[in-house]
Amino acid sequence: MRAAGKVEDNVNADRAGRGRVADDRDVEGSVGDDCVVDRSAAERSAVSGSASVDRRAADRSATDRSVAGCGVADGSIVDDRGAEVFARVRFVLVAPAHAGNIGAAARAIRTMGFRRLEVVSPREAAFAAHPEALAFATHGADVLRAAARHESLPQALAGVRLSFAMTGYAREFGPPLLDLRQAAERAAALLRAGPGEVAFVFGPERSGLSNEEVERCSACCAIAADPAAASLNLAQAVQVAAYECRLALVGGAIDARLAPFAEAPPASHERVEAMFAHLEQALMAIGYLDPAQPKRLMSRLRRLLARAQPSDAEVDILRGIAAAIVARRSERAGRKQSRR
Repeated sequence: MRAAGKVEDNVNADRAGRGRVADDRDVEGSVGDDCVVDRSAAERSAVSGSASVDRRAADRSATDRSVAGCGVADGSIVDDRGAEVFARVRFVLVAPAHAGNIGAAARAIRTMGFRRLEVVSPREAAFAAHPEALAFATHGADVLRAAARHESLPQALAGVRLSFAMTGYAREFGPPLLDLRQAAERAAALLRAGPGEVAFVFGPERSGLSNEEVERCSACCAIAADPAAASLNLAQAVQVAAYECRLALVGGAIDARLAPFAEAPPASHERVEAMFAHLEQALMAIGYLDPAQPKRLMSRLRRLLARAQPSDAEVDILRGIAAAIVARRSERAGRKQSRR
């Protein structure tokens, strides 16, 4: 998707001289308003046959099993009321050229908890069963299978009250241009206010949305990016839009299930004071602390460890280090035996 700055997404006659048209040297779908997911890899996959696609799907599935370790919260954390709100957000792909992009977009929205994918006039009519789409969809395969196919953009927008044309610049007679975060906040406000649906509309990989398609939407929406390299592929643009929409709806809190290891409580005052006495003894034993001129060493050490808020186990570790400095292990073992 063309995020901002230089634009390549409209080659209509009235703007033919104003945009930069994709160079013939580029792989088809590699540039434009919404770029393809690694087209060269897709072509290699087609040549190598379905066995290669199956292996790639298996590799992606193995990666997805560790998704929690990457800090991605599963959409299932949204409660029933939140799920109803998420169900009123749809992502519309207009004339996508490659089935793999549709599958990757399905994965992108499923990762953020959304499930509504609408596809308008795809080049591959049976995209939901296409092996490459399934390979890229991974855990979003249910979204891919449920995706609705439409013959026109008005059909895909039926019932929508607010729609955003994902494009990199405002059109002369088009709706106003917003950045994506503003658009997501506006969408969240409408969804919270009552019934009504929201749509984010993405154009073809190579040419992007036409002026006519943009004018059918409520607003233009751009992803803020480096103007020198502002082109995103289709699935990346969908992922960013879905993330911003999720952020506006439920915030950025991470599901507690992703961090199941609770922090141990800090050690008691008595144990911490005993630790400092032990550390002071150890520092004097090695000559690092001069009791005649202690300066601020212990005060600085207290400030350092106050920031750490050591637990009982951590206090024991520090005291063990101090004990090893003060006396050899054999000596300490003898003292322990003598106490028994």
